Amino acid sequence: MSTKDLYSIPVDVETRWDVPMVGDTLFTWDYDDGRDRLLALYQKGKDKQWDSTKRIDWSIEVDPNDPAGFPEEYNDLANTDIWRKMSKKEQDEFGRHQSSWLFSQFLHGEQGAMVVSARIVETVPDLDSKFYAATQTMDEARHVEVYSKFLQEKIGLVYPMNDDLAALLKDALEHKEWDYAYLGMQVLIEGLALAAFGLYRDMAKNPLVQQILAYVMQDEARHVAFGRLSLKDYYAELSDKERAEREEFAVEGCYLMRDRFEGREVFDTLGLPTEEILEITRNSEIQQVFQSLLFSRIVPCMKDIGLWGDKVQKAYADMGVLDMAGVDLEALMRDDEDIAEKIDAAKAELALRRQEIKDTISLGASV
Repeated sequence: MSTKDLYSIPVDVETRWDVPMVGDTLFTWDYDDGRDRLLALYQKGKDKQWDSTKRIDWSIEVDPNDPAGFPEEYNDLANTDIWRKMSKKEQDEFGRHQSSWLFSQFLHGEQGAMVVSARIVETVPDLDSKFYAATQTMDEARHVEVYSKFLQEKIGLVYPMNDDLAALLKDALEHKEWDYAYLGMQVLIEGLALAAFGLYRDMAKNPLVQQILAYVMQDEARHVAFGRLSLKDYYAELSDKERAEREEFAVEGCYLMRDRFEGREVFDTLGLPTEEILEITRNSEIQQVFQSLLFSRIVPCMKDIGLWGDKVQKAYADMGVLDMAGVDLEALMRDDEDIAEKIDAAKAELALRRQEIKDTISLGASV
């Protein structure tokens, strides 16, 4: 079945989203060794390439109405009249649409990351950054493949790109200065996505969803580290005026990212009272904690790269996430790596046990 037939609302898949090319394509003739930490990240990017058809167990069954297997307490509507008035079929359909919307935004964000990382290869002036961005482009292609397969084969429903995500992507790509693509994608979009992936990975009960999110996160943690290393060096050399312009861009982008996960498109599509539901979700304790944790990767990264002026701090205080500045990004990245490796180890152990049982059965049959 064509993706066109799976969209929740009619989408002309033949129409392309054209974003004008801006900035210069830069070549460099300096092939000397670059920054050690960035080259080490590039080596890790090469070492950690993986094949989604082999590493992920796609045979695991998924309930399309609740792919992740979330506990009911995470449903903000569960104790409302809106939910109680729904039939079981309508509740199931709501779960399917909400899951489809979420993973669709992951999918579209990954395509944006693929395009932006390819643009970084073109526009960044130093060779070590070009090297790493090339490995990231491959990573992002794999992520698009994974989320597309999951949506089409396991949920059977796709949502268009969220307007807030589209606005930030467009803004990042339309700046002629090369670092805006880094800032918009590597710090803001990837940082928020990484936090969202982590929250859903830790809440999910379905093994397939856990695998997908853990393996994608293993890659994404390197991507955010790449942005930090590159931008920290560059922003240290900017004038106060140039730094203030980047801070203005980042603040606007953070407000867009905050609104990105409201999911109003689901409520509109299903004919539900959108504003009433948004009022409920915005004031729910779960959503407030969720929104705060979404910035656990962005806020400390912004501080680390030197975009930490009064306007940035005021915006984060307004969002209630200023205390995230103290989060240890290196520890989070190690955790992301460890969780993915533990999942691999558990799968290998299970495969070994299955083979032992199979061998035992074969031996008994031959006696």
